[in-house]
Amino acid sequence: MTQYFLTMPHDSATEPTMASMRESDPAELEAVMTAVDEFNTALTDSGALLFAGGLTPPSTAKTVDTTSGQTRVLDEPFVEASAYVGGFWVIEAADEATALEWATRASLAVQSRIEVRALQEAPAE
Repeated sequence: MTQYFLTMPHDSATEPTMASMRESDPAELEAVMTAVDEFNTALTDSGALLFAGGLTPPSTAKTVDTTSGQTRVLDEPFVEASAYVGGFWVIEAADEATALEWATRASLAVQSRIEVRALQEAPAE
């Protein structure tokens, strides 16, 4: 079985967080949270979920750089972009089609785009 990384983008301009999402319409937020909980339960019950999480915004990121031979800790994201990974799931699926089915369900639950990428596997010896 292959492992897949399902990611949910967030807008870098607004950097949504759990706290800022509470400012949205309570009924809409509750509907999304319920749908996400149902999706996570389905993933867990199927045995496909390896782990999942939400990430803090890039403005909170630290980047460690040792390429000059010195350790530097920078108060900035690794990359600047118009969108960033705000949340993710790592799942195990029999094939890409199954991973895409899970991503479709995730997209419906969170009302957002979902990117699907397979994790690299060690080369066969």
